[in-house]
Amino acid sequence: MFRSLLKSKIHRVAVTHCELHYEGSCAIDENLLEAANIVENEQIHIWNINNGERFTTYAIKGQRGTGMISVNGSAARRAAVGDLIIIAAFAQVHEDQVATHKPQLVFVDEANRQMELRHKVPTQQL
Repeated sequence: MFRSLLKSKIHRVAVTHCELHYEGSCAIDENLLEAANIVENEQIHIWNINNGERFTTYAIKGQRGTGMISVNGSAARRAAVGDLIIIAAFAQVHEDQVATHKPQLVFVDEANRQMELRHKVPTQQL
């Protein structure tokens, strides 16, 4: 059996652009993509802290070192520049690896620069 587990999270990053007439996706600073182990075209979930919106899209590379987080296409109606969001990606993990799976958690400063990278330690199963 496989379980869908959190693989990566970029926590409380600020939206820098909203591009309604772009074909879709979310452009993320390449430094943050690498830190979170998210690849271009990977499915991501976005949870907007400011308005409670939750939606799914895919990641594309944003300009490295800029802190860019651009919510594009129809998703641009679910976020505004300055909104804080959480970006998450999930993976299918085989049952045998669940106990040792460690998601990568990226924490940023007010300019969307990586401040901390944590590998969440698995909790003991009840």
